[in-house]
Amino acid sequence: MNVRRLIPSAALAAAVALGATALTACSGAAGAADGKLHVTASFYPLQFLAEQIGKEHVEVTTLTKPGVEPHDLEITPKQTAQLSESDLAFYLKGLQPAVDKAVAQSGVKNTVDAAALTRLEVHGAEGHEGHEGHDHAAEGEAEEHGHDHGHEAGGDPHVWLDPTKYAEIAKGLGATLQKADPAHAAEYEKNTGELVAKLTALDTEFKHGLKNTASRTFITTHSAFGYLAERYGLDQEGISGVDPEAEPSPARMKDLQAVAKKDNVTTVFFETLASDKTATSLARDTGLTTDVLDPLEGITDRSQGADYFEVMRSNLKNLQKALGAK
Repeated sequence: MNVRRLIPSAALAAAVALGATALTACSGAAGAADGKLHVTASFYPLQFLAEQIGKEHVEVTTLTKPGVEPHDLEITPKQTAQLSESDLAFYLKGLQPAVDKAVAQSGVKNTVDAAALTRLEVHGAEGHEGHEGHDHAAEGEAEEHGHDHGHEAGGDPHVWLDPTKYAEIAKGLGATLQKADPAHAAEYEKNTGELVAKLTALDTEFKHGLKNTASRTFITTHSAFGYLAERYGLDQEGISGVDPEAEPSPARMKDLQAVAKKDNVTTVFFETLASDKTATSLARDTGLTTDVLDPLEGITDRSQGADYFEVMRSNLKNLQKALGAK
């Protein structure tokens, strides 16, 4: 199983207890002329949460248009102005540096950092083979002395691919919306509960669907699935790191060939928003097949589903096939 490292956050305990610690300078009411709370989300997974919880009481726009790789996003002056006019900015600090900078410059009064509503972990490109020399003692000592590794230590931002962590973020956003727009608090609470129930059911589907498989290792071009692997007892072997466009070294490609043979890997996964060139090359060299494992950073006409739940269930189906689920 993947070895993980937890990223302590001073805000985490309060976020769990209050559900809205990440909200700053809350205005206390929807201020738009149309009576709706105007939310600017940084990219699709956060847009989806805001739409599902806010429904008809919010107007949600996203900074990352469909088909754009979120990691590469550049913010225009128009988008910065859009942020400044929003009632609330919902982003994930550390995922998109351009967004972090734009949020800071925009002066938007209400900001929600999704990373503060759950606990980040460190995941490398390598699975269990890459953790033999990990110094847990030194790590524990650092945490004991209160060192906050945070994003600076490479905290994996892809929390939405774990339905349980995604539900934690949903709860925090729900509480935030209740506080920002108390007139519709009961509806936000109801919508949050319904969404969390759906995410809990999805988690159960993954647990049951991946419980018995011929292999526990999967190879993917983009190391975005560390949380998913950790949650369901799998080993992620990434061709590149968390940057989907990073070029793997020849040594890494050789290591992956050995991993594929040792762990009975059948499939090399690629994603819809980045090139499949590296996956195809590795598959050709190792006699493996290729398939899609979508990190859900955006929905396009090439996505295997129309929303978060449909794409996640497609991911589950593809994993079951690749891992030989029984």
